[in-house]
Amino acid sequence: MTRIGFGFDVHQLVPERDLWLGGIKIEHTLGLLGHSDADVLIHAICDALLGAASMRDIGYHFPDTSSETEGMDSKIILRRTIELIAAKGYRVVNIDSTVCAERPKLNPHIPQMQQCLAGVMGLDPDCVSIKATTTEKLGFTGRQEGISAYAVCLIEK
Repeated sequence: MTRIGFGFDVHQLVPERDLWLGGIKIEHTLGLLGHSDADVLIHAICDALLGAASMRDIGYHFPDTSSETEGMDSKIILRRTIELIAAKGYRVVNIDSTVCAERPKLNPHIPQMQQCLAGVMGLDPDCVSIKATTTEKLGFTGRQEGISAYAVCLIEK
């Protein structure tokens, strides 16, 4: 059985936080605000995977009210998500994702993000597509108030 999943996440940019995207730390003057490390790309991927397996969403499994998830590295959340879907007999076929950010420019970081995420999920890096775009200075992303990410996945039993 093959299933498709879709995920979306957004976090606010604030001073005095590290910027984590795709499992790597990116130097920037602002970071993402959240209960965990607020890696929007990983969170969108987790939601896509959980949705494809009909297992609700990231907030259900990793609530922002839990002290266990406070400050958690999102790579741990992704690894646990892979374990959750595997317990239902699913494996990841591929991921396609897009990060929307005005700054910093993400294209130079994409190969490292692909390697990192592929390693966490046990995939060939070619199975993890990451694209970067801006909103042409429109909306909260364009005003550099936040970053959003979208992801789709294919899983199979």
